[in-house]
Amino acid sequence: MKKLRIASVAALLVLNGCALAQDKAASAPPPQAPFTDYRYEKPGTVHHLTAKDLPAPFATKSAVNGPNVVDRPANVLPIAPPGFKVELFASGFNEPRAMKTAPNGDIFLAESHGGKITVLHGLSVQGKPLETTTFARGLKQPYGIAFYPPGQNPQYVYIGDTDAILRFAYNNGDLKAPGTPEKIAGLPDGGGHWTRDLAFSQDGKQLFVGVGSESNINDPDTHPDEKNRADILVMDPDGKNMLVYASGIRNAGGGLAINAKNGELWMSTNERDGLGNNLVPDYISHVQDGGFYGWPYFYIGGNPEPRLKGAHAELKSKVIVPDVLLPAHNASLQLAFYEGKQFPAEYQGDIFAAQHGSWNRNPRVGYEVIRVPLHQAGKASGEYQDFLTGFVLPNGEVWGRPVGVTIMKDGSLLVSDDGSNSIWRVSYTGAK
Repeated sequence: MKKLRIASVAALLVLNGCALAQDKAASAPPPQAPFTDYRYEKPGTVHHLTAKDLPAPFATKSAVNGPNVVDRPANVLPIAPPGFKVELFASGFNEPRAMKTAPNGDIFLAESHGGKITVLHGLSVQGKPLETTTFARGLKQPYGIAFYPPGQNPQYVYIGDTDAILRFAYNNGDLKAPGTPEKIAGLPDGGGHWTRDLAFSQDGKQLFVGVGSESNINDPDTHPDEKNRADILVMDPDGKNMLVYASGIRNAGGGLAINAKNGELWMSTNERDGLGNNLVPDYISHVQDGGFYGWPYFYIGGNPEPRLKGAHAELKSKVIVPDVLLPAHNASLQLAFYEGKQFPAEYQGDIFAAQHGSWNRNPRVGYEVIRVPLHQAGKASGEYQDFLTGFVLPNGEVWGRPVGVTIMKDGSLLVSDDGSNSIWRVSYTGAK
């Protein structure tokens, strides 16, 4: 367990209270289907949550149950399905968050707390990077990474800083930025959700930016700080002609991606807190141009937010139900489409998404990587599957929190984990 400095007897009692709460959660009654929690997350388990399954608001108390992150025990690794191998790829980072694989195979990593972008180059026979360098530093909570123009010969690396979109000149193989960044566009800042993921359309003509809300359910009518937040913005590659592409999305700043099969934009979204253990579901969905997803007035279709007392009833019929509902408070972050050749054929085109884990639920939920099958057709049918689990110990203590996912050139899956400040590599070795 992580060594903590105890400043007083009172602090020790607080920590003991946290441990007791975790032990109690570990022995809590099983969740009622289709809901789940960390105790029942197992690679290969399929879940399917629908709008009809949602409980009434406040059916359970709203929990404050943030993780007390501990050191990873020496004999513990993330758990993948049979036939997959999990290895520690790299460690020692300062809050490793979103990742992106460059066209030449280098891995670009946002170390958000450290304010820098790191490059991991090559792959040794031991399954480690051959070289690790700092591409750029002095940034303000960088997260999203995108290469432009799309294709094999990008000229720029775009970075989603919390208050701006920056771009660095780039040539394939650059391990260090050749110069200072150019500011493409300013972004809303000032608190709340700070991650800003980026994705370019397949033709390179549109840059999508996820910007999360400043609050849980503040009404934008009375809170001007919410302007251009809880939206997906779109602009030209030079930052001009910025518009709202889709709205009512509490926080898609953690995950945007383009489906190469059909060019659709997809998002990974954190929904609101405070309505109970199983409200409101996070979700993964394709994004409709001009679509409205409900925040803050409604959720998952026409379900009204009870704390806003019927505001904007005229919007009820416009709310889109997302493709895949996830457990409430999962904190779904970066997603990636599997386009490699290493995993079995049934994985081709499916989504992998990191679930950072809950703070507003008891027992905990999330703390895993999930697979969303698209059935080789580019369309989801609503179910998702536990893929990489084991980041929570049986007593409820947390040692790892997945954030970023990307596919390596060799087809293996990388997962960043800002609980242990590591990157994990998942490879397929055969169905044994």
